[in-house]
Amino acid sequence: MSIPKEPRQLMINIMYLVLTAMLALNVSAEIFNAFKIVDKGLKDSNTSLDAANAPLASEIQRLAQKKSALKKYGDIAPSVSAVSKSFVDYVDGLWMEIEAGSVPKGKPARYAADHPKYPGALVAKKNKDVTTRILVDEKKGAELKAKIVAARDSFLNFFDEADLASQAGNVSMEVDDTTWKTSKDKKSWSEFNFKQMPVGALEPMFTKFKNDAKSSEAAILNYLMGKVGGEDIVLDKFQVVSSPKKSYIIEGDKFETEIFLSASAGSSNTGVSISVNGSRVTAKDGVAQYSTTGSGTGVKTYSAAISVTNPVTKETKTYKNTFEYEVGRRSVAVSADKMNVFYIGVDNPVTVSAAGISSNELKVSGSGFNLKKGQKGKWVATASKPTNDGYISVSGGGLKTTKFPFRVKRIPDPVARLSKSNGGTMGNGEFKAQQGVGAFLDNFDFDAKCKIQGYELTRVPKREDAVSSPNAGAKYNDKSRRLVNAAKPGDIYYFQNVKARCPGDSAGRKINSMVFKIR
Repeated sequence: MSIPKEPRQLMINIMYLVLTAMLALNVSAEIFNAFKIVDKGLKDSNTSLDAANAPLASEIQRLAQKKSALKKYGDIAPSVSAVSKSFVDYVDGLWMEIEAGSVPKGKPARYAADHPKYPGALVAKKNKDVTTRILVDEKKGAELKAKIVAARDSFLNFFDEADLASQAGNVSMEVDDTTWKTSKDKKSWSEFNFKQMPVGALEPMFTKFKNDAKSSEAAILNYLMGKVGGEDIVLDKFQVVSSPKKSYIIEGDKFETEIFLSASAGSSNTGVSISVNGSRVTAKDGVAQYSTTGSGTGVKTYSAAISVTNPVTKETKTYKNTFEYEVGRRSVAVSADKMNVFYIGVDNPVTVSAAGISSNELKVSGSGFNLKKGQKGKWVATASKPTNDGYISVSGGGLKTTKFPFRVKRIPDPVARLSKSNGGTMGNGEFKAQQGVGAFLDNFDFDAKCKIQGYELTRVPKREDAVSSPNAGAKYNDKSRRLVNAAKPGDIYYFQNVKARCPGDSAGRKINSMVFKIR
């Protein structure tokens, strides 16, 4: 780009460059605060990983002494931690170089720990030159990339060849060497990741590099622990089991069951605790006794949880499952014979139970209608034609076959209405606001809707001839709408030959007519 000779244009160009630089440097305090929060979370995670990893290598070595075939795992355990430490030390050293280079020589890189406003914070968190100089120009970024790749390869070498494919995903140290190649202005992985990167944004990145190494170390040490720890940790896969004395009880009786793990604990020193519905129950040899009093009929559920503590890693895992039992009642069933009615076109819910017999043992069938089984003890009857001779047959579980009579009827006639009225006087405005005739099933407890098929609308104005309009469907047609819109006080409107069709009807049925006088 040529330099303009005119002083005014030169000044404008310089001001533009200064503004651009200021905009580039204008990273808000909120963003740096977010970087700080992320970095703190990663550092806390690293502290936890260090605490978890510290005892594992020596424990692996101890367990590996029990069998000669396990010795190789004990030998390599310290090397896993050594690879992780070597990489973390390198990252720490590189970060200290960047941190120190972010401020003039002799100046502290961080504020004092007791600083009133920025305790322990980076002084030059917005400095981008030092990251570009050290990581890009001096090629320390390429060196860091090579260290990540080398550490990952070293970690992968600790797995047995047969386990490599399944375990490789647990080593989280990877280098994305593809994305940067799609960038138009970045010539390397280092340039893509670090060029013009503020020091404050770089800090959580470096903390994550260390987190990846510590996480990989933890994955491999736990893998080795699994190889040598089988004799100390007998329990491997767990399934919560409930063994009730009976799954069907009478109300007032006690429900009793044994809850235990399907894998035997043997002489393991693995810690086991059991709870039911959130309350701790006493366990002996891994088996707990649970009992409760049956209250209310029907299917009841209870949840059991077993917590297992690994004696080596001190890690606790909880396994949960839900079980059920059924409560019946000693009672006499009383029903009104005249009310044993099913309706055509709707689902008719039915409950079938017999005292002392589980619903799973009952055999239920219907005659005069279809009967479909639902949840425990629940059935749904559907019918297509009226009958007075239908019945439900119940047997099974030692019960003598018993038939319960049911009649099948059509859904009752709906009531034709305009809004909330089926006749009488109606205000002119309210009458004109209606869109058509509705069919309503008053006091019918089933979820059913009837539809108006048609009617004849007649307007009788004062001292004029009557005018009629045949209307198909519930909504006013064009002619009917004109008749309604012409309403005046004193006019009389007749809705005759009203027909509706309800669920289960093969054809429409005639229902009530309506007469309205306009006021």
